[in-house]
Amino acid sequence: MNSRQRLEATLNHRQPDRVCVDFGATFITGIHVCVVDKLRKAVLGDMDYRVKVCEPYQMLGEVDDELRAALGIDVVGRLPRKSIFGTDEADWKPFTLFDGTEVRVPHNFNTVVEDGTGDLLIFPEGDTSAPPSGRMCAGGYFFDAIIRQPPLDEENLNPEDNLEEFGYCGEEDVAYYDRVRKWFEERGDYGSIVIVPGTAFGDIALVPAPFLKNPKGIRDVADWYMATVTHVDYVKAIFDKQCEYALSNVQKMIDILGDSVQAAVITGADFGMQSGPFIRPQAYRDLFMPYHKQINDLIHAKSDWKTFIHSCGSVWQLIPDFIDAGFDILNPVQCSAAEMDAKRLKDTFGKEIVFWGGGVDTQKTMAFGSPDEVYNEVRERIDVFNEGGGFVFNAIHNIQGNVPLENVQAMFKAIDDSR
Repeated sequence: MNSRQRLEATLNHRQPDRVCVDFGATFITGIHVCVVDKLRKAVLGDMDYRVKVCEPYQMLGEVDDELRAALGIDVVGRLPRKSIFGTDEADWKPFTLFDGTEVRVPHNFNTVVEDGTGDLLIFPEGDTSAPPSGRMCAGGYFFDAIIRQPPLDEENLNPEDNLEEFGYCGEEDVAYYDRVRKWFEERGDYGSIVIVPGTAFGDIALVPAPFLKNPKGIRDVADWYMATVTHVDYVKAIFDKQCEYALSNVQKMIDILGDSVQAAVITGADFGMQSGPFIRPQAYRDLFMPYHKQINDLIHAKSDWKTFIHSCGSVWQLIPDFIDAGFDILNPVQCSAAEMDAKRLKDTFGKEIVFWGGGVDTQKTMAFGSPDEVYNEVRERIDVFNEGGGFVFNAIHNIQGNVPLENVQAMFKAIDDSR
C-alpha cells in the first residue's frame, strides 16, 4: 500500500499493511517547532535549516516533505488561510525562541517583549497599533490568548458581535483552496486531511478571537462557558447563523477540493476534563449535536470525506452521541483520562469510529518518561488500536516543546518496529 491507500483502508475499518501514521497534518496532531528542529537535524543532518512555524498559537513546526518521507509519515494536511492570530504564509522571516531555537515565522508575526515580565506579546494580524492578543510567558514555548472582552451589557447582547469572524468564503478563500487542491494533488500518494474553517461551534480556543483587533460580544472563557447555560438562546442564535455560513462554505470546499481530500477536521471544541465530561450528554444533544449533524450530513451526502472531531479529556459518555452526530473519527483519544482505557475504547467503539491519536501519552510519558517507557507504551497502543484497522497513529495531542529528542526517536523506532 502507498500512504493514501493505507489511510483509505484505515478510515474504512480494514486492516492496513501497517499502522497509518500522522504527524503535522493538523493543528492538533502536530509537533512543537523546537522538537521538529531537533528531529530534523538528527534525521537529515541539515544544521542550517530553519523550520517554519506553521501554527503560531501553539508554535507547531512544519513537517516538510523531506522529513515526512524520512520518518515514514502517511498523512499530509493544510491549515486554514489565516492562523489564530490572523497571520498568513505570504512570506517568512527569521525568529529566535526563548530557548535559542532559530525558526521562520509568518511575515506578519509581530511581537514585543513586555517590560517588567519579559513575556512575549503578539498582535492580531501583526498590527502593533492594536492591543496584543496573545502572551508567551518568558522562557515559554507557546502563546495563551489575552482576554480583551469589553464590558458586557447582559440585557442587550447582540449575537452579531460573536459572528464577526464568520462569513461566506470570498475570492481570497476560493483562490487559497484552489492552491490547496493542487498542493494535495502534487502529493497524491499520501493520505490527506483538511481543516474546515468555521465549523467549530463554541471552540474555546477561538472564542477570545486572537485574530480580531477589537473583538466584541462574549469573549471571556469563563463567561462563554456560563453563557451556554445562562444565555442558551443567545448561543443558539450565534450557532444558527454560523451554521448557515458553514454549510455554504463546506459545499464550496467540496466543489474545489473533491477527492483530493480524504478526511476533514470539523471541530476542536473540548467536551471532556481529566475526570469526566464537563457537559451532560443531553446538553451536548440539545446545543451542539444539531449543528454537528448538519455539517456531517452535508459532507457525507456530497463527498467521500470522513469527518473528524477533536475533544480532549474523558468523553466516554459522549462517544455514542458523537457517532450519532455523524462523526467518523475521534481525536486525540486521551487514554489517561477517566473511563478512556485503550482496550475498552477499541472493544466498544472500534467498529463505529476511527481512533486518530491515543498512541502515546504526552502529559507524562513523552515529556517525563524514559525512552524505554515511551517505546513500550507505543508498541502496546499499536497492538490494541490497530487490530482490524480504524487507527491512525498519533500522540495524544501535539508533542510539546519540552519533550526530549530521545523520547521522540524512541516513539518512531517503536512505530517502525511494529511494521
